[in-house]
Amino acid sequence: MASTFSTDLKLELMATGENAGTWGTKTNTNLNLVQQAIAGFESITLSSGSTTALVMTNASISTARNMIIKFATITLSGATTVTIPDSIEKFYIFDCTAVTNPTNLTIKTASGTGFVPNLSKMYAAYADGTNLNEVSLDTLGGSIGTTSISDDAVTNAKVANDAINTAQIVNDAVTNDKVADDAVNTSQLANDAVTASKLQRKFTISTSSPSGGSDGDIWFKYS
Repeated sequence: MASTFSTDLKLELMATGENAGTWGTKTNTNLNLVQQAIAGFESITLSSGSTTALVMTNASISTARNMIIKFATITLSGATTVTIPDSIEKFYIFDCTAVTNPTNLTIKTASGTGFVPNLSKMYAAYADGTNLNEVSLDTLGGSIGTTSISDDAVTNAKVANDAINTAQIVNDAVTNDKVADDAVNTSQLANDAVTASKLQRKFTISTSSPSGGSDGDIWFKYS
């Protein structure tokens, strides 16, 4: 019975009694392929406007088996595609830091879907046998507490227009030391995003006389 090859990493699966005298060599080859899948790095040169197909060859060092794929320095002037083979399940890190105009790049499986890098940065993704799925920050679970944000960490450049709405602000979460000077302007606040309950110090505009509250609260009375 002849050898077969594993579906995902294309390792040689030797039949009983086969390859007498060469098991050591073939086993070492398999171990090198596993090493490439876990820790392999390769620089790939793209051609703007073309498709670059990464390959996974049976029992042989191959581009698509590497864990980390770094794209060499290039400016993409047109639609460019990188494909990995169909029918494999694998985790990848794609380094797009040297790519100018990365939104012209699509990374996908040969017959399925993938993703488009929006910035010249690094991206994690996994192939599920059909498609290539980006692991982006907005798909991860968990939350960021107040103590996890450094003082003055929130700056104007980091807040998109209309990014902050009331549902995203925990009551009493906005304190003076968490916001850098001039960090948040009106264009970055959705309408009615900041309510009294969201502020550590209350700001009141009313026709009534001041009442209740705590030290530091502000009350404007008008008529």
